[in-house]
Amino acid sequence: MLKAACRQTWKYRQSLRQRRIHICYRAYQSASAPAQALSLRWDTKISKNHDDRTLREIFDSHHVWSAFSSNDTSRARKGLFQNIYLKDPAGFERFAEATLARCKRIVGKVLDASSQQDYEDLPDAFDRLSDSLCRVLDLSDFVRATHPDKRFQVAADGAYQILYEYMNVLNTTPRLNEQLKRALAQPEVTGKWTEEQRNVAQRLLEDFSKSAIHLPQAKRERFVDLSSAISNLGNRFLAGMAPAQSTLIFDGARLKGMDPTHVKEITDRRGRAHIPVIGPYATLALRHVQDAAIRREIYTAGRTCTGEQVSILEQLLHMRAEIAGLAGFRSYAELNLSDKMAKTPDAVNSFLAALSADNALHIKQETDEMLSLASKEVSSERAILSIDAWDKEYYSRRLASQIMSKSRRPDFISAYFSLGTVMQGLSRLFSRLYGVRFVPHETSPGETWSPDVRRLDIIDELEGHIAVVYCDLFARAGKNPNPAHFTVRCSRHITPIDLAEASEDIPGLDPILAANDGMATAVSPTTGILHQLPTIVLICDFAAPGDLRTPTLLSFRDVQTLFHEMGHAIHSILGRTALQVVSGTRCATDFAELPSVLMEHFAADPSVLALFARHWETGATLPYDMVAERLTIDRKGQGADAEHQILLAMLDQAYHSPIAASSSFDSTEAFHDIHARYSSVAEPRGTTAQGFFGHLVEYGGLYYSYLFDRAIAGKVWKKVFAGGKGEGAVMRENGERFRQEVLQWGGGRDGWKCVAAVLGDETLSEGGPQAMRKVGEWGVKD
Repeated sequence: MLKAACRQTWKYRQSLRQRRIHICYRAYQSASAPAQALSLRWDTKISKNHDDRTLREIFDSHHVWSAFSSNDTSRARKGLFQNIYLKDPAGFERFAEATLARCKRIVGKVLDASSQQDYEDLPDAFDRLSDSLCRVLDLSDFVRATHPDKRFQVAADGAYQILYEYMNVLNTTPRLNEQLKRALAQPEVTGKWTEEQRNVAQRLLEDFSKSAIHLPQAKRERFVDLSSAISNLGNRFLAGMAPAQSTLIFDGARLKGMDPTHVKEITDRRGRAHIPVIGPYATLALRHVQDAAIRREIYTAGRTCTGEQVSILEQLLHMRAEIAGLAGFRSYAELNLSDKMAKTPDAVNSFLAALSADNALHIKQETDEMLSLASKEVSSERAILSIDAWDKEYYSRRLASQIMSKSRRPDFISAYFSLGTVMQGLSRLFSRLYGVRFVPHETSPGETWSPDVRRLDIIDELEGHIAVVYCDLFARAGKNPNPAHFTVRCSRHITPIDLAEASEDIPGLDPILAANDGMATAVSPTTGILHQLPTIVLICDFAAPGDLRTPTLLSFRDVQTLFHEMGHAIHSILGRTALQVVSGTRCATDFAELPSVLMEHFAADPSVLALFARHWETGATLPYDMVAERLTIDRKGQGADAEHQILLAMLDQAYHSPIAASSSFDSTEAFHDIHARYSSVAEPRGTTAQGFFGHLVEYGGLYYSYLFDRAIAGKVWKKVFAGGKGEGAVMRENGERFRQEVLQWGGGRDGWKCVAAVLGDETLSEGGPQAMRKVGEWGVKD
């Protein structure tokens, strides 16, 4: 899951083009800072071997990590992430106020621009403004959600609110839009801009338009009011995702097939089983209970929300339709897609129709297998002609059980995946593909929010130190269990203007430290450019070791999750752009999951697993047939899973189409219409499953994105990495191709141009409905 706080209108643009500025910083460098930065570039084999061994040990042993990162209290206390302001909760307010002052100074210069040179500088000025805001918003958003200390949470939220309120002021300042228009209207100005600067300025103008900043006062106020109401309705919708009937009661004797232990846990003294219709017991019942009538009741109740929830959703969709109309768009989907790879709702629907057609064959194969199994198990002469919606989980589980029973071998695969071994493997893989590796780094007092957090410096064989990654991978009380990737500080070039202003803002402090609030920087040994290094956090919820001797062992699903999140991280690491608004994962939403989904293919590849998968006790290599069996089981029902996601994506498009503006719009009717036309199984009448579609709040017309990136990732895996054949998954040539054509651009190049270049297919370079349809035809089956 990708996390990014900075995604508000003009200054949080995620699909802008990068700009390369080659400036020598030698005149601005102190003698110590560059030396410190360059000292992190280790090249010897001895050092690499030591780092590789230490990497495994610090994740597999809390004792080794404690000794490695001693947190000697005699050392000076650092702020969180080494930020000079954040040594205590009170520092958040100082951080916010100092940033606010910098933002106001930048805005003043933009509004005062009058000369040709002033207007030539506008794209860079807007990027500096965006970077300043995101420094506080991204970091504070992470801390308020993750830090275990309530004082830090409250302080971080306060800092966030200060900058968020100022952001809203900027979004209602028409003069910013007017200044940008003036610059774009002057050929002598735009002629001096690089291609990236021109694209940035044009995209900023589009963002201003989407925020309705150009409207008359009354309509602009209505736009703001609608935005606030939509936010509130979205929160109410998410809070109201509960079934109309929370629990069903059955005679416990009817739950034949379900584990008696689980039945006992939910059965009262009178022998009645109380099954919550959403949650683990409902899932167990749908997978195991032999009585189809019970499965039907549970399925139907679990997909029926309250009438109030439906009403909230329809209000939200009506308001989104109105806000799109105010901004000059025919629908909310059209508004939200205008800066994405898809561009238009028609293109999205072309992709989904093609994908649905490709998936139909897989659905038929899976359905035929279920029908065959059902016919054998039903003690009746009547033929089983169809599978009902409440049967799919039951028969999918039965088919998977047959595979497992045939193998007759216990699943000990996790013994080959200690957490340290997997982290070691990721470093080895990235070293093979991209020439970068993970180097453990001790943490200073106050630098992290938990003693369990490990710090890694990312070292490039040519560029030296290029990123910092904090790994918060172990479960603890109160921690959000969902895996995520956060970029709390983006990559960018630090300019002489930044250094000069930093010297004025914090006199007496090294300007390089001051320019990045004390967080990581490094001078490129190849260009002499001073870089603001990306600072990244990876969150997982793996069980801590049960004793001092046994490391944390990961399931194969855990390994896939870690590879996925590291895919986001490597995008942030290698997307080293001059402008932060396009660095790393700040790209179009329907492009952002490509690197992470691609990494899931690597997690299952024999040549990749051969780099690291060893038994934690014996050192024996992993027999690949154990992985093959696991994949066969996991891929059972893959067509049905894809169909489910396709249906949701189609529903998302329908809900954000022009029909949502109609006073007669009925979300339940639209839901059942989509299922009647495209689902392989009939949806029971009366269900209102749209009331549980929480992603509608965040994505709004963009739910297709994951499927889209999954299709592209599958094609890249086969075409660029040869589907893993002939060790194609670990060849530097293939890795460099993906790095040069995709990763290094961040969001700085149109996603279609990246895809066309990496696949060698120029017919894709301009995108459009035909290109979207072509991607759909590739399918998503592994």
